[in-house]
Amino acid sequence: MKNVAICVSDLKSKMVVNIIDGKQLGGIMDIEIDISTGRLTAIVVPGPGRFLGLFGRNEDIVIPWDKINKIGVDCILVESPSVSDLKPVAD
Repeated sequence: MKNVAICVSDLKSKMVVNIIDGKQLGGIMDIEIDISTGRLTAIVVPGPGRFLGLFGRNEDIVIPWDKINKIGVDCILVESPSVSDLKPVAD
């Protein structure tokens, strides 16, 4: 991907969609940054069954940067055969 500057608030306003099955994974709840390089390494979305990141007991899902296919105007397209392939993170 090209190096492009984008605000975290802009990222958090976009819906994350898996391009393999078309499933909406939700909005970004958090991001991971490598502090030694200053680069974004992953985005975090709510796990299945969570509503607005508040209700539910499922773990959040970490989507590594290399799984992000495209950041568009309205959504972020990720490519993963299944959500279970993505790393869950404990609350």
